[in-house]
Amino acid sequence: MAILVTRPGEDGIELCQALTQRGYNALHHPLITIAEGHELTQLRTELAQYDMMMAVSQPAVNLTQQYLQSQGLSWPTGAIYLAIGQKTAQVLSKACQQPVHYPEISDSEHFLELPVLQEVSQKRMVILRGNGGRELISTTLTQRGAQVCCREVYRRIELPFHAQETLPRWQQAKVDTLVITSLHQLTFFMSQLTAHAKDWAYQQRLLVPSERIGREAHALGFQHIVITGSAANHDLVAALQP
Repeated sequence: MAILVTRPGEDGIELCQALTQRGYNALHHPLITIAEGHELTQLRTELAQYDMMMAVSQPAVNLTQQYLQSQGLSWPTGAIYLAIGQKTAQVLSKACQQPVHYPEISDSEHFLELPVLQEVSQKRMVILRGNGGRELISTTLTQRGAQVCCREVYRRIELPFHAQETLPRWQQAKVDTLVITSLHQLTFFMSQLTAHAKDWAYQQRLLVPSERIGREAHALGFQHIVITGSAANHDLVAALQP
């Protein structure tokens, strides 16, 4: 049996390596690649004005960090820092040298339950994110009276593929598990499949990091869905253990 890993970049490669070390056959098929966002350069003049800075993912932190270093700038020391997940929080804390708030369960709903986000009227916030996503966070915090600004610091670029070519290879490898770590990637993955390939996909075990993505996957037609509670590689590996 084999596991199809769709997460991009080094994280996807590292996940495949971790699975291989545990005796699994892992196939890496990234669905997106990451590039600099159109609004990254705006941070040069904005950083000092924010009371709170939030990172939705590791690419958001990494590309912001690279840009700040290239400009000879540092993360503000007076801001409150937040991240969606533990791994993103660790990367952000290392970059900004500040403590970072994050929820135990890595999704928007649990993020919004953080105590530090309950009284935010008139707080100036920036959400460092990709091209779209996490609308619930910005909408809810705005309703709570915060002044929320979203900055596209990275872009997800989709990598189209032909199901007629890839499906036979996956079937030959006896893929029985799919690892898809975002709703955007899940939607794109299904958009690339033929009707026959979708029927095959619905029969596979699907690992996703959150209940929200799990609900969407079930609505699409998946039946065997495993909620890992996190997109961190160690949690994905743990969910596959007998």
